[in-house]
Amino acid sequence: MMRAWILPTLLVLSGAAVATGQISEGSPGTAAALLLAFLTLAGVNSPLIFPRSIGAQEAQRRTAVDGRPVVYWRPGCKYCIRLRIRLGRSARRLHWVNIWRDPDGAAAVRAANDGNETVPTVVVAGRPHTNPDPAWVRDMLSPSA
Repeated sequence: MMRAWILPTLLVLSGAAVATGQISEGSPGTAAALLLAFLTLAGVNSPLIFPRSIGAQEAQRRTAVDGRPVVYWRPGCKYCIRLRIRLGRSARRLHWVNIWRDPDGAAAVRAANDGNETVPTVVVAGRPHTNPDPAWVRDMLSPSA
């Protein structure tokens, strides 16, 4: 759990240090803008923007019942963040597995990607798709898919 918060924490601390330096130089406006930028980066890279992760076995059980795709992801991955943001509210309808917290999830991703932990890996109807287009993933959630 702590590993997921390392990057956001470092971003907040770095932003605070940079802002303090700017304030000491007499640039409070620049300090505020830089601090806001660092806080935004920290928020985007935190686990907070992703729906609650479940284990790979639970995700496989749930997808067998409801047919929804499983997304294997990890904090700090810019492609995972892009997928999550572009899916918007639809993201809550997917089953999210954080491969840093679930060894079975990491193993599933390695099996699908020639031994690499390439994320996001989206599994739809038992077939893995590495870094798919978010519009395609959204289409897989529609009732006609």
